[in-house]
Amino acid sequence: MSEILFPLDQSELSFTASGGSSVRRSILPSGVRVLTEHIPGAQSVSISFSVAVGSRDEANGHFGSTHFLEHLLFKGTKKRTALDIAVAFDSVGGSSNASTGKEHTSYYARVQDKALPLAVDVIADMLTSSLIDPTEFENERTVILEELAMNDDDPQDVAHEVFSEAVLGSHPLGRPIGGTEATINAVTREAVWQHYQANYRPQDLVIAAAGGVEHNQLIELVEKALVEAGWDLSAKAHPVERRLLNPAEITRGTALKVINRPIQQANVLVGMQGLVADDPRRYAMGILNTVLGGGMSSRMFQEIREKRGLAYSVYSFNTGYSDAAYFGLYAGCSPAKTQEVTRLMISEFEKIATDGIREDELELAKGNISGGLALKYESSAARMNRLISAEIVNGEFFDLDDSLSHVNAVTINDVQSLAADLIKRERSIVAVGDVTDATFNEFL
Repeated sequence: MSEILFPLDQSELSFTASGGSSVRRSILPSGVRVLTEHIPGAQSVSISFSVAVGSRDEANGHFGSTHFLEHLLFKGTKKRTALDIAVAFDSVGGSSNASTGKEHTSYYARVQDKALPLAVDVIADMLTSSLIDPTEFENERTVILEELAMNDDDPQDVAHEVFSEAVLGSHPLGRPIGGTEATINAVTREAVWQHYQANYRPQDLVIAAAGGVEHNQLIELVEKALVEAGWDLSAKAHPVERRLLNPAEITRGTALKVINRPIQQANVLVGMQGLVADDPRRYAMGILNTVLGGGMSSRMFQEIREKRGLAYSVYSFNTGYSDAAYFGLYAGCSPAKTQEVTRLMISEFEKIATDGIREDELELAKGNISGGLALKYESSAARMNRLISAEIVNGEFFDLDDSLSHVNAVTINDVQSLAADLIKRERSIVAVGDVTDATFNEFL
């Protein structure tokens, strides 16, 4: 099966995916999109209600609104208190949560298949009828500030937040997802309410479910729940357009950012702009990451941890969005060893850019990725997220077999060429720990 396109002007689509599961997609007249993957024999369902709005979409006066809404939608509706929402899922042994991203927000649950009507009703009620009560708003402001303080106590989290800004500069994707203490303190209930009204509409809504789910039944449940919550689904609307998948012109934020803290470990990130979400070289990136810093057999892990004992955690990564991305190398090590570890990370990366990788490394990486993907899609939640990505991000469904064929088509030259391209890009270094700027002079 080749990749399946999800055009926004095609109201119905269905096909059979790897393993015999059936995928269906419907665009309702109101603009609501419903996607399902029926997995034969599954007795549970993972379901999400998502909107394509994230922290990058916030404007002045609204910074932090997206994260605020993620919290507030659990705090009560016209017919349910916050406790009622929690009890509803606990009563059926299910789980529910939400996630705010830089480009979309999701409210999701996993329940037994017979509890799907309850999950749809509760999440639809939360998403359409949140009170955003003024008292709860102020309570949640305190909760979010505590969450930010907790993250600030984790130097690795701090390093990653600063790293995205160092690489992406003033681009909206460089901002922290959760906001900052200043923006959370500044944002008003009115601003959050405006953000809610502007982005939580039928044409924004994507509902995805995977597991023991029947497509037509889910549509009936969704329409019933949304109408009962007060949404007018009789008005015809076209789904919101997807983001343009083109790399933006980005000016690097900074070459070096050191946050000195008297802690026992230095957290170091070295990197540059990476590959955006639909870059055709993303499969080569998967191989590069696996060989360079993707596991216990990777070059960085073997050289820095196994041979020299200089770090416990060391890895590489690429985080790609619609029009911007960052690629990085990370290590946590003793402050006294920071310079040596940074030198080794860069050296291992440069070796791949200059000399490429070996045939055995290529085959190991392909086996690692292929096995990981197969195991990943044993999960209904992973399949649900695949549907969300296909609908919100790139408009294209990548089946397991198709993904594996792309991975297996990657060559040694593809990997070396990608590494050689990345290594030439402007480099940023971020460190959090008991180190100074002088530690990194030789790498700038």
